[in-house]
Amino acid sequence: GVSSGGSGGGKGGDEQDLTAQEVAMEFTEEEREDIRSMSRSPQLYSQMVNSIAPTTFGHQEVKRGILLMLLGGVHKTTSEGIRLRGDINVCIVGDPSTAKSQFLKYVHSFLPNRAVYTSGKASSAAGLTAAVQRDADTGEFCIEAGALMLADNGICCIDEFDKMAKSNQDGLLEAMEQQQISIAKAGVVASLPARCSVIAAANPKNGNYNMGKTVAENLAMATPLLSRFDLVFILRDRADLDQDRMISSNIMDLYRQRDGTRTVTDQCGSVEALSAAMEEDGEGGRVSLSNRLRWVAGFQREPLPADLVRDYISYAREYCRPKMTQEAATVLKDYFMNLRYPPDGTNRGDCVPITTRQLEALIRLSQARAKACLRDFVLKEDAEDVKELMMESVNQVHMDEQGVVDRTRGGAGGKSKRKAKQLFMEQLRHYAKGGQFSELTLDHLRIVANQVKLDVSDFRSFIEELRGNGELMKTSAGAYIICS
Repeated sequence: GVSSGGSGGGKGGDEQDLTAQEVAMEFTEEEREDIRSMSRSPQLYSQMVNSIAPTTFGHQEVKRGILLMLLGGVHKTTSEGIRLRGDINVCIVGDPSTAKSQFLKYVHSFLPNRAVYTSGKASSAAGLTAAVQRDADTGEFCIEAGALMLADNGICCIDEFDKMAKSNQDGLLEAMEQQQISIAKAGVVASLPARCSVIAAANPKNGNYNMGKTVAENLAMATPLLSRFDLVFILRDRADLDQDRMISSNIMDLYRQRDGTRTVTDQCGSVEALSAAMEEDGEGGRVSLSNRLRWVAGFQREPLPADLVRDYISYAREYCRPKMTQEAATVLKDYFMNLRYPPDGTNRGDCVPITTRQLEALIRLSQARAKACLRDFVLKEDAEDVKELMMESVNQVHMDEQGVVDRTRGGAGGKSKRKAKQLFMEQLRHYAKGGQFSELTLDHLRIVANQVKLDVSDFRSFIEELRGNGELMKTSAGAYIICS
């Protein structure tokens, strides 16, 4: 469970390290009734999302992911005794100065007693998991807990995740999926609990995120580790006049201690524009979560008190165990099958970027979404909200530099078009040399593309990309020359 940090109303100044169960047991009947009545508010979920990291402007999809991570899914044990994790892992990747570390700092300050903050650069494998040391007094070997063990029943925040050494990354594989740490050192054999969520922040290895590469290639990180994150968000620093104006105003207000006082127009546009978007979106029978969040943000002058949100989450984690309904299960299953087998019949080649881990992530996120309203069952609307959030995450991970969603780029086995480009250029050089062509037309390029069975969504964009990389040059007559 998640600790309330001893700051909830009516619980005194106890500074002990409390679990969610202990916190929930301390609630009076009046406080429990207040929480239950609070859960019946129709806009509570949107208000809670807008109350996550309130001083950070925008990034609503990241705030939704953090809230669901705080709530967590439902742990399950199979008939064979295998424990399936309910904790949600989140990875935030992006350009510098996109508030990645701010989100981690917020989570750590929100749960001071149940969150552990560490840096990938300054952490070793033993420091993250566990170490076997000889006791100075008795001379016997003992186990010293690492960050993941200390964060048991809480959250481990890892900053500079991309700076972590390869050997240290391998130590996280078992802990993030099986939620245990196995040790066999110096005669000590043990399996230690590491039942925690992991939220990590990483910078691309070349400074800015390159959309021409996959997430794994941008981070130089093994795909098995990335596949253990339920949600991966890509934050890019793109020039946008209106967005930059609002961000700069938010920063100035923060330093002038005027946070939480932005007007409707400052934060999300005019009331008329929001109402029009709500009406247009609602014609299909459901208003998208992004528009609902913007609408609530326009009228929510201040975020909910952190103590109130903390106590509500503690109560939900302890008392709420939502079960999946058939309607919600159908929504999640259909979306997973569409990811696995795109309706447009796209050839995925030998890559399988979408695995059953994504389906399990959808289930956990749906359970957390139901917990946000203290529901006993996961409803169809919960599944729809989670589907919308997962679509944003998947599209960010799979989108290439042309803005086209390429399903072969992410997950466990994702790859960019780098190999295809290399094969195409090798065959093109062979074709030009055999035919003694000094210049090549677009028809020649298409012939070579068919020979290598090139599978790209936009062939002209692919050729322009090769020009941008300096591998092809276009003459004034429209022909192409291979650059040696």
